[in-house]
Amino acid sequence: MAEEKSQPQRGARATSSSPKSPSSSPAARTRTRIYIFGAVLCAWMLVIGGRLVALQVVRYGELSQRAARQQLRTVEVSPRRGIIYDRNGHELAMTINVESVFAVPSEIPDPANTVGLLARILKVEPREVLARIEGSRSFVWIARKVEPEVSDRIRKLNLKGVYFQKESKRFYPKRELAAQVLGYVGVDDEGLGGIERAFEEKLKGRAGKMLISVDARQRWLGRVEKQPEPGNNVVLTIDEKIQYIAERELGRAIEQTKSEAGTIVVQNPKTGEILALANWPTFNPNAIRGVPNAVLKNRAVTDVHEPGSTFKIITIAAALEEKLTTPEEVIDCQNGSITIFGHKIRDHKPFGLLTVSQVMQQSSDVGTIKLGLRLGEQRFDQYIRAFGFGAPTGVELPGETRGMAKPAHRWTKNSIGAISMGQEIGVSSMQLVSMVSAIANEGVYVPPRIVAGTLPPRTTPQTVTFTPPEAKRIITPLTAVQIRKMLEDTVLFGTGKKAILNGYTSAGKTGTAQKYDPATGTYSKWKHIASFGGFAPVNKPAVTITVMLDSPTGEHHGGEVAAPVFARVAQQVLAYMNVPHDTDVRNPLRQKLMAAAKTEDLSEGSPDRLSGEPAEEEAEALTATQAMVMPVSASKDSRAQLERAKVLAATFKPDPKKLTPPPVARVEPPKVEMTAPPPNGTVVLDVGSGPMAPHLLGRTVRAAIEAAQDAGVEIDVVGTGVARSQSPLPGQRVAAGTRVVVHFAR
Repeated sequence: MAEEKSQPQRGARATSSSPKSPSSSPAARTRTRIYIFGAVLCAWMLVIGGRLVALQVVRYGELSQRAARQQLRTVEVSPRRGIIYDRNGHELAMTINVESVFAVPSEIPDPANTVGLLARILKVEPREVLARIEGSRSFVWIARKVEPEVSDRIRKLNLKGVYFQKESKRFYPKRELAAQVLGYVGVDDEGLGGIERAFEEKLKGRAGKMLISVDARQRWLGRVEKQPEPGNNVVLTIDEKIQYIAERELGRAIEQTKSEAGTIVVQNPKTGEILALANWPTFNPNAIRGVPNAVLKNRAVTDVHEPGSTFKIITIAAALEEKLTTPEEVIDCQNGSITIFGHKIRDHKPFGLLTVSQVMQQSSDVGTIKLGLRLGEQRFDQYIRAFGFGAPTGVELPGETRGMAKPAHRWTKNSIGAISMGQEIGVSSMQLVSMVSAIANEGVYVPPRIVAGTLPPRTTPQTVTFTPPEAKRIITPLTAVQIRKMLEDTVLFGTGKKAILNGYTSAGKTGTAQKYDPATGTYSKWKHIASFGGFAPVNKPAVTITVMLDSPTGEHHGGEVAAPVFARVAQQVLAYMNVPHDTDVRNPLRQKLMAAAKTEDLSEGSPDRLSGEPAEEEAEALTATQAMVMPVSASKDSRAQLERAKVLAATFKPDPKKLTPPPVARVEPPKVEMTAPPPNGTVVLDVGSGPMAPHLLGRTVRAAIEAAQDAGVEIDVVGTGVARSQSPLPGQRVAAGTRVVVHFAR
């Protein structure tokens, strides 16, 4: 019984000790851990997945750019700048291939030794090179565009971590020739002056790229280059040889007169083309380091000076145009003195009665002021602006000045007297040459241009057509012819005698102006601007030339120092251009005038006698000289031109109410075609289908005339006997209407 009783108890005990709950069993705990781990793993995967999505999708672009910046170094490679040609295809500015030196600092085992070797060859401070190397681990320029001998010396050292890259460098083969016109470039081939700056966008091309790949340790792995695209070529209107003549004669004049500076501008009066533009002092654009800014500037377009007596051309032309005077009218110059509102103005020497033509010849201030007073302020101001003063000419050169021309309402009471003789007004040499060209071009103003056109960098010949800008008529042809005759007489019998040419007629006006001294606020007694503006030949002008000398020492009058420079330049340029002679080179009276001008006082306002009337015997000599200086053919041309001018003038009736500026008639300018070259090619003027100059040398007069008729050209016969010389030369193509000048001798 006891056992039986005890069994239920054990059973009860067993019942009471039944199995534990699932949560407390090892298997349950294991499952719990698995669930927790799975949840954590899922959460971790979600975080990683989200992060990957953010990196691979959301921030893909940003991170790709960061990776590229860290792994690649991009260095621009300068493109080949376009070539600058003169009108005949001569290269004035070109681009050559040179080497630049760069380094990968992380690859240099001994920076100090490498820097020392490089600095010795490059002749720079070692600290400067070391600072560059320490500033980067992947890429650094050591020297840009070095000379070939320098790169060869560095290459022979075989320095580890130092490499070479081909780049383009600007080179000016003619050195100082047309330096201010061409301008110069910086180390990155950026145009900083002249045509280089004005046509920067067309010349520079598109830069290439040098890509340098680096690893995580900034070690250089390789490079891939994108080739640069060359820029367009620019064809100028200037002629290399005419430019050389102008610069040579300007340098000679500076040396003789000890002037501080000077300019010469040569222009085609028909088309406005600038054939030469010379400045002094000059510089070599291949080496501009240390060159003063005053030397770098183009004085012909940036500097302003008072024109002096050359401005009397406008005063007298305006008075003639307004029918306020005639060339034959006699002006009382009041013994060389006039008072304008209490201010007395004197000529250099006293004058009595002078015709308007003689006022121009002798450069009388008093006579010119009287004509200016007749014009009045408003009309005078309108003609000044019509001739282009007070506004930029628009020539394709940077930094052009507009000059100083106050509007009439700002003139003082004395201004009209001062401006009439070329004071109280500032002009540039470019404005002055354009004014003289308008007179030479029968009263038609053509704005100056120095660029014929731009061309893409092709390897085949191309044609660029120079189209002059829109021209405008300022004065009638009759007025222009009258002024031209006065200017011719100024050269022959007035203050411009040293501008007489041998074999060519010439016309022009001298000018002498006191320089304004800003320090004292008055005109300097010692510093002057001497100038001369003229053209040749008179009846068929081929060139207009202006000369300006700043502060010549000693003799300072334009007729003494500037006119001879005009003569030397014009004589050589006309011969180079094969312009036919329009007067006999052996004319004894012309030779006598040229010889007399060397010793005669040619100061403005300095006649030989107090009165403008010559003595009887002198008047007869001048009449005979005028008849002999101008040949029969030229005289016929002059008479025909005068008749034509009268006909044209009859159709040109200015309305004073609409003279703001004076009435302008649009003139269709001629077009000049040039064939532009591939690199190292030529640019030639296309004169159309004109005839060839026949071979006339050795022929008699009759045989030469017959041969010329067969060739379709006309000739001018000089002398008798057998043909000894001719211009243009045999075989040269001549423009329609050009006459071949043949000199005969027994």
